Amino acid sequence: QVQLVESGGGLVQPGGSLRLSCAASGIAFRIYTMGWYRQAPGKQRELVAQITSRMDANYAESVKGRFTISRDNAKNTVYLQMNDLKAEDTAVYYCKGRLVGPDYWGQGTQVTVSS
Repeated sequence: QVQLVESGGGLVQPGGSLRLSCAASGIAFRIYTMGWYRQAPGKQRELVAQITSRMDANYAESVKGRFTISRDNAKNTVYLQMNDLKAEDTAVYYCKGRLVGPDYWGQGTQVTVSS
């Protein structure tokens, strides 16, 4: 059974930092492209960052220079370090695993940026 479990969300003030984690089980994690997506109320889900099995990373323009995606294949975990958070980063953040066949999604973790 495939499971992706996100953690690390919460309430943070503008300018603050959070680190999200996504622990995967039931997949050959090291060969998957892993991504972080987010969905704000009333908006479509959007790609935030993704990292391939070769450690190639790409980011949405809105988070470049502030967010960093990384992975630890020994722990089957992908991370999203988020710095200099802004109110517009408020959303539910989802982890996704992609190879061939169906994508696998986590249940999401809420990130709220507010003073």
